[in-house]
Amino acid sequence: MAGVLARWIVTVVAITAVGTLWGPCEACGPGSRYSRRRHPRKLTPFVYKQQMPSVSENTFGASGLFNGRITRDSERFHTLKQNFNTDIIFKDEEKTGADRFMTQRCKDKLNALAISVMNQWEGVKLRVTEGWDEDGFHTEESLHYEGRAVDITTSDRDRTKYGMLARLAVEAGFDWVYYESKAHIHCSVKAESDTTATQGGCFPAESWVTRDDGRRIRMRDVRPGDRVLSMDREGRAVFSEVLTFMDRDSRGPWVYYTITTDDRNITVTATPSHLVFVTESRDPDAPRIAKFMSDVRPGEYLLTPENDGGGFRKVEIVSVTMVEEEGAYAPLTVQGTVVVDNVAMSCYALIESQALAHWVFAPFRLYYLLTSSLWDSPSHDQTLQEGVHWYPSFFYRYGISLVEPTLLHPTATDS
Repeated sequence: MAGVLARWIVTVVAITAVGTLWGPCEACGPGSRYSRRRHPRKLTPFVYKQQMPSVSENTFGASGLFNGRITRDSERFHTLKQNFNTDIIFKDEEKTGADRFMTQRCKDKLNALAISVMNQWEGVKLRVTEGWDEDGFHTEESLHYEGRAVDITTSDRDRTKYGMLARLAVEAGFDWVYYESKAHIHCSVKAESDTTATQGGCFPAESWVTRDDGRRIRMRDVRPGDRVLSMDREGRAVFSEVLTFMDRDSRGPWVYYTITTDDRNITVTATPSHLVFVTESRDPDAPRIAKFMSDVRPGEYLLTPENDGGGFRKVEIVSVTMVEEEGAYAPLTVQGTVVVDNVAMSCYALIESQALAHWVFAPFRLYYLLTSSLWDSPSHDQTLQEGVHWYPSFFYRYGISLVEPTLLHPTATDS
């Protein structure tokens, strides 16, 4: 009963805090040097036959498995939505309106892309050449049969635009984009039932951390109560207690970004929306910035512990690639940071502000402080369950809308 009461207290405090203190926190809250507002970044067009992510369309890391054909007579047909967006031109060569049928997720991403196209090229609209297929014109397990895939061009059919069109589709949130043909771009989305898959910030099972006994252990072997190497607000190396896992999923594969550096022994892998600390130069006074893994670029610098264990030195990023890895693990420490694969990382994701994210989880840390102080309970989670923890799940469902949109990763609204 006491634990349930504490949970409700923490939940109320968290939502109230986010709603009332958001402005002051971002403006001048503690640790403000960690945070930054997102700035528009230059978009790179796809090259012919490029796909993103660079894995098979029908894998968990992309749009997922084929779930069977949908026909007009099937029970699943009512789940498809018609898209009558006047900013989109539907070819509809079958004259049946089939191209307008799609899942809600596909419809949302397509509508977002239509806006991007008009903003990118004046007087140009998005054009759909193929949507839901009820006639069997595609390969056996094509997602066109489920209304989860579209083939697109621009209304002016200018093929020099198609590389950028593919990039805009990625930015709009399609789960898999392929410059399939010189005549069109292919895009697809996850099934509605699959969109609860890991969208937040995690590390693969084979990543490792350093415990206070000096041992390196794999992420899958980390347990609440372990004290692991982290970074404090002043940039010093400290050991911090693992309170719980915000997400823990032994399945896979999942899509990750891997950063390699000019030090061959230092690479780090995390999900696209995870925060990593970088600097823009080797200058000792250069501020450390929390950036999404998907926004990191070669020429920036990661932070790795000094050999004496007191501080951190800088290593230059030379490449950022996408890979598939097993497992998804998101430990939460008291510091809100963790050194993973010898690189200083945040424990947080989806919100591009270390200060704000750490502050949002302050009530959660208070929860363990209260339960340990008032009811003589451990200061960390005693369970080791699969799935997303109740606190981040609650916040991402009900509190994320209170966060300034410019700070959110594109996947923040996907789940």
